[in-house]
Amino acid sequence: METIQNQKSGFYRQITKLVIPIVLQNLLSALVNSADVVMLRFVGQSAISAVSLAAQFASILFMVFYGLGTGATMLCAQYFGKKDFRAIELVEGIALRFSVIISVVFAVCALLIPDWMMRIYTHDPELVELGARYLRILSVAYLCWGLIEIYLSILRSIGRVAICTALNTIAFSLNIVLNAVFIFGWLGVPKMGVEGVAIATSISRLVELILVFLVSARSPNVKLRFSYMFKRSKALFGDFMKMSVPALANDVVWGLGFSMYSVIIGQFLGSDVVAANALVSVVHSYGTVLCFGVGSAGGILLGQLIGDNKLVEAEEGAKKLMKLTVITGAIGGLLILIVTPFVVRFAGFNEVATGYLRTMLLINTYYVMGAAVNTTLIAGVFRAGGDSKFGFWCDLIDMWGYGVPLGFLAAAVLKLPPMWVYFLLCTDEFVKWPWVFKRYRSRKWLKNITREDYEDPVPPEAA
Repeated sequence: METIQNQKSGFYRQITKLVIPIVLQNLLSALVNSADVVMLRFVGQSAISAVSLAAQFASILFMVFYGLGTGATMLCAQYFGKKDFRAIELVEGIALRFSVIISVVFAVCALLIPDWMMRIYTHDPELVELGARYLRILSVAYLCWGLIEIYLSILRSIGRVAICTALNTIAFSLNIVLNAVFIFGWLGVPKMGVEGVAIATSISRLVELILVFLVSARSPNVKLRFSYMFKRSKALFGDFMKMSVPALANDVVWGLGFSMYSVIIGQFLGSDVVAANALVSVVHSYGTVLCFGVGSAGGILLGQLIGDNKLVEAEEGAKKLMKLTVITGAIGGLLILIVTPFVVRFAGFNEVATGYLRTMLLINTYYVMGAAVNTTLIAGVFRAGGDSKFGFWCDLIDMWGYGVPLGFLAAAVLKLPPMWVYFLLCTDEFVKWPWVFKRYRSRKWLKNITREDYEDPVPPEAA
């Protein structure tokens, strides 16, 4: 009995050590997004709407990097469980190859065709023009982002989440300060509006990349080196593709689907709903900070346990993780409910937009729980054991077979009132619960995916 109790306390102690810095990091990220909205409120409602729509591309890019990082984390966390740093280097190099190419593609598009990118979300000339100015400058940040996210994912997989939080703290804090400088024209700098937000983000990303290289130089085991991109291991590349491609596809499918929700809102529901949704997204991100942090930390810890062949402990840990997720999801919903009156009062929107804002916040008080449970299981528990295909098929069917078609049907064909459309869009997380829970109980996700022989054979002439 005492041993079981010690195991429980040990799991909670370990997950707390991982959760605290991850939650702080997520809070800082949410704080930057909210700072953009708060400060742009003094520029105008159109500025908020334009940046919120243009930021959808950053959301898509984040999903891509998160998918690549997840694929690397699934493998690296398990290899760290058996203390195999050579395998970690090879996996990092594979992930970097993809992230660098994707960063360049997004940066070139943002630099050369930002107007076309904005027209995906809106035909409002003012919003297109403002968003294009924002995207063109943000191309610099896109170039840095891929390198940063992959390296930090590797550090998190080996439990070094504190240094990741420290780097993000510096970058996010700098971003907020520079936002104020460029938006309000402090220190003799001219007021730049939406362009100021983009400049602040790009500078902070550049600084963060420099700090990442400094951390890498002092790291004893895990480095950020371009040379890793040219190292080869067919076995690990096959494992990475097997794990990462479904994870990447899952996150892209989900991210694009969620982005299509913004298309529906921007094209059919009007600028008042767009403005309200910009604030709601910020509040929602605060509501999910704790539960998403628990899911991320739990995935890392479970991956290390599975890689060390402690499958029984991993299964018990997953059960504890689910209990924590439900509790933190409820806390997130309660938080949104508490802050709703203050957010509505602060927004300063017109009467119609204010009504939309109040209703959308109320819907998010329970929507948080759906997102919390699915994220913890699909992106945390399942991926800890290398099970990424299920999440892909689940979100593909849910988002593109249910959520997106339902949204277009409700908004474009049936022309339902805006809040009915928004309510229907927010049912997507709950629709997939039966299949997600069935997968969890099946234990098919509980697998050790490491291997002993992953080095490419040396050609006879090179031996």
